[in-house]
Amino acid sequence: MPFEQHQEKNYPKDAQSIFQAALTVTEKFGGKIISSAPEKFKLTARFPKVILGQTLGDRTELSCEVRVDGEGKLMFGACKGVTQTVVTWFIAHLEHNLGIPPAK
Repeated sequence: MPFEQHQEKNYPKDAQSIFQAALTVTEKFGGKIISSAPEKFKLTARFPKVILGQTLGDRTELSCEVRVDGEGKLMFGACKGVTQTVVTWFIAHLEHNLGIPPAK
């Protein structure tokens, strides 16, 4: 049975900026884009076991979709593995690339 996580975040940025930040984070994490629909602000990436020098127990796959509803909303879906860690790091780096200060 697949293990999936789902998270949503709202950002006061335009959809293109959020999507570009997601692409930047994917590259920084050593991920490979396995499917992409830039015109719909969607991507799916596969990440290695080692991210930012940290060895995680498994590879993971992450799907992102930016939806516009007055402000940018980023939808995450990821598959089996060390999903929560990857999603948490991904969000933190995405927000850094968007210039959004860390939540307290």
